[in-house]
Amino acid sequence: MNGRERILGALDGDEPDRVPLALSFYHLDAGALAPQGAWHDGMVDILFVPFPVSPEEEDLRRRAMPFDGDTRIGSASQVARYTAWRYRPEDLQHGNPLERAETVADLGAFPFPEARGTRIVEDLSLAVRDLHARGLAAGGNTPHLGGELFEAAWRLRGLERFLTDLVERPEMAHFLLDRLAELARRNAATLAAAGVDVLSLDDDVGMPGRMMISPATWRTFFRPRLAAIVEAARAIKPDVRVLYHSDGHIEPILDDLVEIGVSAVNPVQPEHMDAVRIRRRFGRRLALWGTVGRQTTFSFATPDEIRAEVRLRIASLGRAGLVLCPAYDVDEPDIPWTNVAAFLDEGRRV
Repeated sequence: MNGRERILGALDGDEPDRVPLALSFYHLDAGALAPQGAWHDGMVDILFVPFPVSPEEEDLRRRAMPFDGDTRIGSASQVARYTAWRYRPEDLQHGNPLERAETVADLGAFPFPEARGTRIVEDLSLAVRDLHARGLAAGGNTPHLGGELFEAAWRLRGLERFLTDLVERPEMAHFLLDRLAELARRNAATLAAAGVDVLSLDDDVGMPGRMMISPATWRTFFRPRLAAIVEAARAIKPDVRVLYHSDGHIEPILDDLVEIGVSAVNPVQPEHMDAVRIRRRFGRRLALWGTVGRQTTFSFATPDEIRAEVRLRIASLGRAGLVLCPAYDVDEPDIPWTNVAAFLDEGRRV
């Protein structure tokens, strides 16, 4: 089997010839971790195509590169997109462009960046075809702003203000989320038209021990819109598999995610989500993507400890419906390549 066949089989609940492997599904530059000559296609089974940015965003990205690595501000690409949305996370007082909006009309007057769907499908399609030619599955993320709902809304509105909207000003929350969902549907459809195998929808609604909002609130404000995003993608590509990402604890909404067509959840952080309990509850109906490592595992564990955890995950979760991936991004500066290599090597060997 090649990587694409492994990924698609796993997301359908089947048991491939070995458990497929991935690194961070959000970043495409994980190869920068590897020593010269050590990074090659055989290490992972899927890569994610980068959603193209506008010329204006690319110019902003270049200008932001000196600040790359500032975790408070974000990567250079994030800074470029934030700037296009007038979101300034470095300004703790006035960084949220819609924080002072008082009416629905105020929200409607805010100019959203253009979704440039039809103009970028060709570029994305070329990247997808290249990955397929190499035997890899092709994944695609909607943009950080322009694809998420909860996170995008609070970045624009301010976390406290948006949480208050959900309770006291629901008409404002619904209006803003409708605008964000429309853009997300268009971007998801763009990725589907480009032929991605896996559509990744990100929205951090979980936190340690609980969700950031109640499951009932999530079902009222977010489930119908998320379902419409999935439907928009599947109207273009019926067999696209959907991966839902949220850090933290999201077990209360897993049934909802399965019902609206999500194939897998990521990253299933071991300190916040019980992967074995989820497997027993859902069986092969929901694939698990991630599971390996707590927040500091890849930074401070030994390669032998990484290998042992890979074996433990396979033994406890089974080989069907599983994509092994670090449960935290592996592009932090304190993560040694030897630990990433141990994860990849053991995953291919077991």
